Order: sequence, then C-alpha cells, then structure tokens
Amino acid sequence: MAPADDDHTRSTGAGRNGKDPQDAAGANDAALIFDGVRKSFAQKDRRIKALQDVSLQVRPGRVTGLIGPDGAGKTTLMRLAACLLRPDSGDISVLGIDANRAPLKVQAAIGYMPQRFGLYEDLSVQENLDLYADLQGVPRDQRRERYDELMKMTQLGSFTDRLAGQLSGGMKQKLGLACTLVRSPDLLLLDEPTVGVDPVSRRELWDIVSRLVKEEGMSVLLSTAYLDEAEQCDSVVLLHDGKILGTGPPGDFSREQEGKTFFVTAAGLKKREVQARLSRADGVVDAVIQGDGVRLVMESTEQPDPDRLLPEADDVRLEPVPPRFEDSYVTILQDKEKNGDTGQLVGEQERTEHDTDGPVIDVDHVRRRFGDFYAVRDVTFEVGAGEVFGLLGANGAGKTTTFRMLCGLLPPSEGELRVAGRDLRKAAAEARGRIGYMSQKFSLYGNLSVLENLEFFSSAYNLKGKFRRERIDWAQDQFDLRNRADAASGQLPLGYKQRLALACALMHQPDILFLDEPTSGVDPIARREFWDQINALAESGVTVLVTTHFMEEAEYCDRLAIMVAGEILSLGTPAEIRKEAGEKSEREIRTMEEAFIALIETREGNSNG
Repeated sequence: MAPADDDHTRSTGAGRNGKDPQDAAGANDAALIFDGVRKSFAQKDRRIKALQDVSLQVRPGRVTGLIGPDGAGKTTLMRLAACLLRPDSGDISVLGIDANRAPLKVQAAIGYMPQRFGLYEDLSVQENLDLYADLQGVPRDQRRERYDELMKMTQLGSFTDRLAGQLSGGMKQKLGLACTLVRSPDLLLLDEPTVGVDPVSRRELWDIVSRLVKEEGMSVLLSTAYLDEAEQCDSVVLLHDGKILGTGPPGDFSREQEGKTFFVTAAGLKKREVQARLSRADGVVDAVIQGDGVRLVMESTEQPDPDRLLPEADDVRLEPVPPRFEDSYVTILQDKEKNGDTGQLVGEQERTEHDTDGPVIDVDHVRRRFGDFYAVRDVTFEVGAGEVFGLLGANGAGKTTTFRMLCGLLPPSEGELRVAGRDLRKAAAEARGRIGYMSQKFSLYGNLSVLENLEFFSSAYNLKGKFRRERIDWAQDQFDLRNRADAASGQLPLGYKQRLALACALMHQPDILFLDEPTSGVDPIARREFWDQINALAESGVTVLVTTHFMEEAEYCDRLAIMVAGEILSLGTPAEIRKEAGEKSEREIRTMEEAFIALIETREGNSNG
C-alpha cells in the first residue's frame, strides 16, 4: 500500500477514494455504491464536512467493515445508505436502486439497525417482533416461520413473554437485530451493533451475522469500534475526517506491518511502566499492554535496540510477533490524529495521600435485593491505594449495581461497604466527596457547552476562586477541550464526550475514581489516550475501580473480579485468571477474552450438568 496523504488513499490495489479498478466491470452487481458523495451539516457559524468525495462499493454476499475514529463520518454514511439523509452531491445506488430518486423503494429492500435501536421496553419480545412485522408489511401467514428462525438464531425463544426493558444489554441487541430481520433484506446495515455488550454476546452476534451471509447470501455493511471484529470482515473501509484512507481485506493492511511488531517484557518493571516508557521512545508507533507484556509497533523494520528502548531496565526481551489489523490502523492514523498530544497527568496530578492504613475500598459479604431478585449476592473484595481494579462480567452480572452501592447512590440490602475508610451506611456523603465517578452513559448536560459543564461541576464540588479557575483551565488544556469550549456537549464526538466526562470527574482531585464502562464505543486511538491518563493517575496514587467489556483493557488492571449472576466467579491478577481459566477449561488460554469466555462456559456447563 502506498503512503497516504490528503488526496490519496492507502489501499490494496485501490484507486482514489477507495474505488477498486477491478470492481468496475462488476459495478452493477454491487450491493451498495457511493460515487463522489459529499455531505455537510451546519453548526452555528460553520459547516461540518461529514463526508468528502466518498466513493466505495460493497460487494454482495460479504461482510464489509466500516472503520474509523469518532467523528470520521461512519454514521453519516450509514444514514445516507439507508436513505435517512440525502447527499449534498454525488450518487448512491442501493441494490441497483437510485437512492436519490427512489428512497422509499430502498428502505423497503434493506435492513438498518442504528446504534440506538428503537425497542419498546414496555412491550414483550413477541410484541416487539409483531410491531416491526406490521411496520415492515410482513404478511401474517409468513410470520411464524420467520419468528421461529429468528428466535433460534438469537437464542431468545425462551424469553418471548419477557418485557424488552428487562433483557440484558446483549439480549436487547439480539432482539433489535431480530426486529430488523423480520423481513429478510438483501442488504443489512449495522451501525456498531456490539457496542456495550459483553464478549459472549459479541461472539453470538457475530455468529448470527456470519450465518446470514452464509445461509441467506445477505450483504452486510457493519461499522465497529472493535478492531478484532474488523479482522473478521471480508473487506474494510477506513474513514477519517469524512475521507476514505484505504479499502481492502484486513490481511492486506496487516501485511504492511510485517517485521515491525514485537512482544516486549522487562524483569522488575510493571507492565504499565514498560508501556509508558516504550510509548515515549523514539521510533515507536504504538505500545499497548497485551497479556504479561507489551505489544510494540515500530516505524521501521530495523531490529530495535532493547537498551535504547528501555535504558537501565534488566532482562529486556523483544520477541517478533505477527502483525494484526490494529497495528496498521494505528500506524495510518497516528499522523492524522492528535489525540496523543493532550499532555500527561504525571507531574500535574498531586501525589494522593490516603488517610487510612487499610484497604481504600472494602466490600464485605454485600448483597443487594430488588424484591425477590438478588442483583448482587454475597460479594467480597478489597482494593488498595493506587490500585487499578477491574470488574468484569456479562450484561446483567451486577457490576453497575455494585458500582452504585460503592458510590453511595444505592444502599446495600446486607453486608458492609467502606470507601476511603468511611462506612457508606453512616457517612455516604462524606465518602462521595472523595470519589470521582464517570458513568456508563454520557451523563453530563448535553444542552450546556463544554465550558459550562466544567463550570457547573466545579461549583457542584464547591471549588471556589482562584483554585476553581485553575482547575477549569487545567481540564481544558489537559483534555484538549479549549478549542471546543463553546460546543454543546451533547453534540460532541464520543471520544470528546469521554474526555469531558473524565475531566468533570477529576475536577475536585478525588483520590478514588469509579469508571463504569468508560470506553464503550470509543475508537482505539481515543481508548489508548484514555488509558494513558488512567495509568498516570494510578501511578500518582489514585485508586481506580473500572468496569469494561473490552477485554484487552482488563490487562491494564492490577487485579480483576469476574462477576456472573451477582456473584464473583474469579478473583486475581490477569495472569492468575488466565491460568485458572486454562485449568478449568483444559485448553490453552492466551488472552483475557478467551479466559472470560472459558470461565463463563465452564460455569454454565457445570450448572447444566
């Protein structure tokens, strides 16, 4: 692939804007064609160019992945393909139909599942299916057979009478997909369908997509923030700032990085320290924690010198490893993105001194009951000062309920909770003053500007005078928010919403930080930036409790607890949990995602047995 610039794409055999010359002869057979498409939106006194001269083709009977950072234009492209928007210029053909001339005909032929699919939570699973069958004009005599196929495919057959609002996140996504498929479309558009769902549910959703392509010959265009999912696509389209940077099979992108990828370990250094030092070394494109070491991507194929990369470190080992799509993605975008230039918290964050000699967080035989249902059952764990502790689990495992109890927002039904040495039954308000909390969903004031949110939260934390002004300035500079200070926070790209939410949570310099799925749906570049900040906070002594569905993030944690059905299934370091999963499943476990799935499957197997 040739080097990319603003006027050319990085593409395997592709021409300008990603159009493959080899596809010209078969253009009429493409499931979706964009030809020179432009789309912009007015925002106050300027126009945002969402798509700029985009041309692409989605081949029939294949899965095409739409990849790119937040604000790249992925959702705009999806909405144009679904005829929910009209282009400013250019042509769009969907299944051979001119989208500009016959949008209703296009909508009758495709399936579209947006990021927030409109399930009716007060209706049952069956009632949602019936409603969408009515909306899509599916004849009643054809519904039963289709329903049976969909319930078998999604494994929701036992839950048809359950209200949609009572389903787990993964089950809601599967129901949304089933409702989209009540009439089998020739082209299926999926806008980040796996955001916010656990690894088991992600795998099940991908099994469904693969089956649709294989058995029904369906064409699929799917956007995703998970680059391991991009590797499962037949082809990918890489978007940035509304322009296509490249198209082609994922493996072709990966081959660009051959000879540049390594696995690094260093005796006597924590993984987080190795990762932080490598990320600052010359010639390094990317350094990310993986397993018991750090995955390293270099600019060139020249063998790196361990003494130069990690001076004064003992027993540094560099092992060549095969490249992956994510390595190429980061390499392509590193010159386009400036997310990594927001500064380091080390040096700016004062050393956190805890006023208790014991655990900073102490959970002792805690239960939480809602009526007859126990969301949390007899949970016990401790978290020490400056520790990054992860809570993992499937949707509905009890993680968020545990979080809400620890924040003093929900009282336990039984057991004891202590945070910063304070008993949450007696001093919840005092404990909350020591906590920073970033919720699972963007919970700031969307109608307020970035600056207005910072001002509001600084007042809410009772910051005053010169110190308040200093903290607001710090937040704007630290998180690169100054140039968006007047933007409505609800209209920010997801990565910037995350920055603002973290800035607000840190405004009062808490010594404990609760992060509830903070990177759900965030692109890999922004995710790396986020964890650089969290690691710096931990090194300064801040205690961090985090939930995540992204298993590679779990490797950044010092210790983990995996929850299932309100109980702790496994507790230990990432290495200990991988070892336990290998022993229980009697197979080699290399990643936390493999460990998570193996432990869940082993538990379910034992329960069924």
